[in-house]
Amino acid sequence: MTHAQALTIPAHIHGYPEIAFGGYLAGLLAAQSGADAVRVDFRRAVTVGTPILLSRPEHGHAAFTATDDTLLVEAAPTALTLDPRPAPSWAAAKSAVELSLSGNRTVTDCYGCGLACAPGLGLRLFPSELPGLQQMAAAWTPDAGLADESGELPPEVVWSALDCPGGRAAFAFSHMGSGAFTAALSATQLRPMYAGNDYISHAWVVGREGRKHTVGVTLSTADGDLCAVSEALWIEPRPN
Repeated sequence: MTHAQALTIPAHIHGYPEIAFGGYLAGLLAAQSGADAVRVDFRRAVTVGTPILLSRPEHGHAAFTATDDTLLVEAAPTALTLDPRPAPSWAAAKSAVELSLSGNRTVTDCYGCGLACAPGLGLRLFPSELPGLQQMAAAWTPDAGLADESGELPPEVVWSALDCPGGRAAFAFSHMGSGAFTAALSATQLRPMYAGNDYISHAWVVGREGRKHTVGVTLSTADGDLCAVSEALWIEPRPN
């Protein structure tokens, strides 16, 4: 194995309690891979605040392992064949956020969709249903605290924004059971994204096979120009 770099995921970057946010991990590995489109497979849960090792075993590949060399997450080049659906209008996406915030929220501190996260310490991305379309959408204007010194959103933030909305779509439209998790996330970013700009998040169900749910998610400009596209596999836990 090549030289490994030690790092820890900060405590606030979690989805389920104490579990590092999948999209964030995937984006970190995608940046190290260097491939145009990357598939990230999650082998074991990564705990926030716990040292892990980042390695690049070969060109186009990257991985997180535990300090005992147990494989946690791995990334490899892929061919993303998902046909993105057209983005809804900015007005429709804003209405979806208003609908999302009007209801009871059971998860308040998720890095992706947590309302309790302070600006810059969470995405504050609040998708909800588009009436009659079986699709999720949200208007999103990322905070400057999420960006690098140039104002650009790093890959780990972009990939994070491609994670939660797909799960919300599967819960709403594919009857996905509680406790489901992202097992694989494939994505490509088509153009830079910047803090302070307006974007539309858009998610839908691609298919279901037993406990496995496949979803598509896109990020677009307010005018509907595609910025990033992803396909994710979510899996429900086995029944007790």
